[in-house]
Amino acid sequence: MSVHAEQKSWSVPQLAQARDAGRRLTMLTCYDASFARVLDDAGIDLILIGDSLGMVVQGHDSTLPVRVDDIAYHTAAVARGAKHALKIADFPFGSDATPEQAHAAAVRFIQAGAAMVKLEGAGHKLETIRFLVEREIPVCAHLGLTPQSVLKMGGFKVQGREQSAAERLRADALAVAEAGAALLVLEGVPAPLAAEITAASPIPTIGIGAGPGCDGQVLVLHDLLGIDTGHRKPKFVKDFLAEGGSIAGAVRAYTEAVRAGTFPTSEHSYA
Repeated sequence: MSVHAEQKSWSVPQLAQARDAGRRLTMLTCYDASFARVLDDAGIDLILIGDSLGMVVQGHDSTLPVRVDDIAYHTAAVARGAKHALKIADFPFGSDATPEQAHAAAVRFIQAGAAMVKLEGAGHKLETIRFLVEREIPVCAHLGLTPQSVLKMGGFKVQGREQSAAERLRADALAVAEAGAALLVLEGVPAPLAAEITAASPIPTIGIGAGPGCDGQVLVLHDLLGIDTGHRKPKFVKDFLAEGGSIAGAVRAYTEAVRAGTFPTSEHSYA
């Protein structure tokens, strides 16, 4: 029986309520209806229709080739399979360059079944966050290692190790919340810094390669299942299929580990 049998669908206000209650949030990426149903039945709180699909589904070397059409298509597929998890659609590269562009894409994602959209960065993106929130579109921010900035960063590198970079991350985390973001993903950030940001943040944080001090965790589904996508596996990845015994078991094992605080450990975190 689904663990969601008697549970209502997640809503954006419940994210803050979960944090206040000390309940760790679980998130996974997903791109189709069948896997979405598995995640939903296993009790995953949040499903991210991520631009990671460019690498794990389409076979690209980065997320940059992903288009708005791709995210809208996969969001609709996931929405057909998952009825309880809160669905978050990623803005692909360039689609949030201006507030107006972002709004046009976000409307498509919401109409496809998303309840929230995710964008990378702060700076000029703060105006876009405000623009969307003022138009009733919930926003998840994303700071740290932002894959769409891979060309500027010179690769997939941990962010915030130098003092100036850490100070900028702290300031940006507060700024995206002030602009109206309801959730914040921290990726590739030293665990102590992510814990500091989480403690100071007025909104829940979701970590990926950011240590155990965040309010929740996210992984790419293919990484959780130990699928070889042709890309180097980051330090923060764990193959839960090995201990779960099945796809559904792997998702449940991940969910239980995150909620119990046994994943991630120092082995999956950056100092």
